Amino acid sequence: MLNRRTVLVSGVGLAAGAAVAGCSSNASGKWAAPGGAAAGNGADGSPASSAKLTITPAANTKDVSPADTVTVAIEGGTLDSVTVAAGSKTVKGSIAGDQKTWTSSGPLSYGQTYTVAVTGKDGKGTAVTQNSTFATIKPAGVAGVTFQANPMLAMKDGGTYGVGQPAIVYFSKTIKDRAAAEQAMEVVTEPAVEGRWHWVSGQSAHWRPEKFWTSGTKVTVKTNLLGVNLGNNIYGGANNSVSFTIGPSRIAIADSNTHMMQVFINGQMVRNIPVSMGKGGSTKGSKGETIDFWTRSGVHVLLTKESQTVMSSASYGITDKNNPNYYSETIKLACRISLSGEYVHMADWNIPAQGHRNTSHGCVNVGPDNAKWFYNTFGVGDVVEVRNTPKNLSLTDGLGDWNVSWSQWT
Repeated sequence: MLNRRTVLVSGVGLAAGAAVAGCSSNASGKWAAPGGAAAGNGADGSPASSAKLTITPAANTKDVSPADTVTVAIEGGTLDSVTVAAGSKTVKGSIAGDQKTWTSSGPLSYGQTYTVAVTGKDGKGTAVTQNSTFATIKPAGVAGVTFQANPMLAMKDGGTYGVGQPAIVYFSKTIKDRAAAEQAMEVVTEPAVEGRWHWVSGQSAHWRPEKFWTSGTKVTVKTNLLGVNLGNNIYGGANNSVSFTIGPSRIAIADSNTHMMQVFINGQMVRNIPVSMGKGGSTKGSKGETIDFWTRSGVHVLLTKESQTVMSSASYGITDKNNPNYYSETIKLACRISLSGEYVHMADWNIPAQGHRNTSHGCVNVGPDNAKWFYNTFGVGDVVEVRNTPKNLSLTDGLGDWNVSWSQWT
């Protein structure tokens, strides 16, 4: 009786009588498998199996997406091991309980050539082996993402934010195909609320509903960008997600005409705070630029809180110490509401002006007790709306999102 060994080609079962390359006769008269291993016995002298291996992606496939799943399946046999590797780095995966399939669970990488090595047995216990290779996309660049609370602060997964907090995805590279990026980004809310993406810059996409969030809303932002062409052969990096919850509604409305700031928590006014805001007028900076001293009107969103910070006019161009508008002071209990340097902060040196006239360089000045209460009560994402000044907060000066009409936003 002849001993034969079947070498399986990916996706093809060898028929009876087919020649097997590399077989040779040994001294005992038995057929030997490649490498000299003795094969099993076929009952009628035919090949021992018609088992078939299918490897996906197929051998020699190019430009495979790193988001694709690698699978190996066998018909007429069982799998023993599957290894998918590029150099020393292997791809995670597992064989199903029936040993008929292997499926990858880890992502692939860009610009790599992977080797798939498979071992198994046919129905009669004869060894089956197969190797194949495929190559993934080689992009011009890869765009990673970070989730932001605002341009100064990362979004904390599981954190709680105010009703003015947009969802922000910031890309490490400029995105040309924004539609492709938006299709790969998802915002899930509970309860459900309609919202839209708006590109604040070529790298920053913001998502918000038409009106302020409802307290208690749970928000999850997902980016499924791996393998997505974002334009100019720039591809998205790893898939990510972040979740946060909307806290109580905290809204402060500071009026330049009345010199008061009314504070509402969950719709109820809880405090009416005397303030002194931007005094107006302008001067020239060190480079000849015009610098004004108006607090910007519009909806501001609280960006950061600092128990103590140094504020200096040099940060926006007034460096001459002889300029009457020059200052460099350590300020306490400072809640930042714009990138250009507007804060709600304690100003115990001008209590007589609070509630009566505007004397600041643009910040909202409050007295010690009210400053302490405001600092301890308000948090990132809470709203400070400024009214009745001649200058408006721009979209990019912190989070000016809510000053864009819904029709323009969408």
